[in-house]
Amino acid sequence: MIEGPAVSIHRVLPQTWGSIVASVLVVEDDEQVRVLAESILRDAGHTVVTATGIDGSQALLDDAEKLVDVLFVDIHLGNDLEAGLRTAQHARERRPLLPILYTTGLAVDDGMKAMFVEPCQFLPKPYTAEQLKKSVAFLLMNANPRPRPDLSSPLDSQRPGT
Repeated sequence: MIEGPAVSIHRVLPQTWGSIVASVLVVEDDEQVRVLAESILRDAGHTVVTATGIDGSQALLDDAEKLVDVLFVDIHLGNDLEAGLRTAQHARERRPLLPILYTTGLAVDDGMKAMFVEPCQFLPKPYTAEQLKKSVAFLLMNANPRPRPDLSSPLDSQRPGT
């Protein structure tokens, strides 16, 4: 699990005041919480797609045309205490590098954490808008950092005619 403070970036998309935006799939069965998370993420400049449960989220993840940069999933969906974990495992099968941000308002024990798929981070409920924005940004930056340029050869050798 990725730990630490939060700040941004997966890949360069349109920017809003210096922060990088991403496409976030929010899977949350509680309508009020889902709408609030969607609003927070949209206000941060992210594109947001939502699902209320495992079936809807799996359909979105199976759609190769649907851009998803991070999965934000409630571990407990409806009466199923592990639906979010299965959603994340399905996501890992379809999109192996997809970072996952888990959340729940219920207790999470070590056995449950062992089922988390990497790269991931956990954000307990209740969370603030700032915590959600920073967690998404931190996870994106640390799960899939930007490629660094190859600086092993001198610049002169890369110029034509040298």
